[in-house]
Amino acid sequence: MKTTLNFANLLTLFRIASIPLIAALFFSPIDNARPIAAIVFILAALTDWFDGWVAREYDLSSRFGAFLDPVADKLIVSVALILIVQSDPSLINALIASIIIGREITISALREWMAELGERHHVSVIGFAKLKTIVQMLGLSCMLFSKPLFGIDIYLIGTICLIGSVVLTLWTMFIYLFKAWPIISKGENL
Repeated sequence: MKTTLNFANLLTLFRIASIPLIAALFFSPIDNARPIAAIVFILAALTDWFDGWVAREYDLSSRFGAFLDPVADKLIVSVALILIVQSDPSLINALIASIIIGREITISALREWMAELGERHHVSVIGFAKLKTIVQMLGLSCMLFSKPLFGIDIYLIGTICLIGSVVLTLWTMFIYLFKAWPIISKGENL
């Protein structure tokens, strides 16, 4: 594995650096501030796929990148959820944000614990988690955009996508916990 800062890692760092810009645009008084914030979010979200492709295609995988990529994902998703809840503090938005952020904290802690035990492979990323991320990013993009587009209620589409991502969020959390259960159930032997 490479240990230097490389193009794949720079893409991930761009994702993190875009977070304050998204927040600033979201609250900006300029015309179409929220759609512009959504476009920056979409560009940043695309780097999640692109940085992984670059790392694999050009053999640029690094321990730093393996650490930074999921951190960037969790940061941008959490901030987007906070912006949405702040601008529309409805029960459904609060529940969506609580479940998604809570799951991310839970699975991050589980992965860290399993890594300390040398059992990280029990909680490696699964296909449903990738689908969850895609649906989640689509939903967040639509809700950040907020305005109707060609007469279509983009915000409602985003809410529906996020409700779907919550189902996938809970499903993948239960899969990870089930896979880790043999280690967890050892109890005091740990």
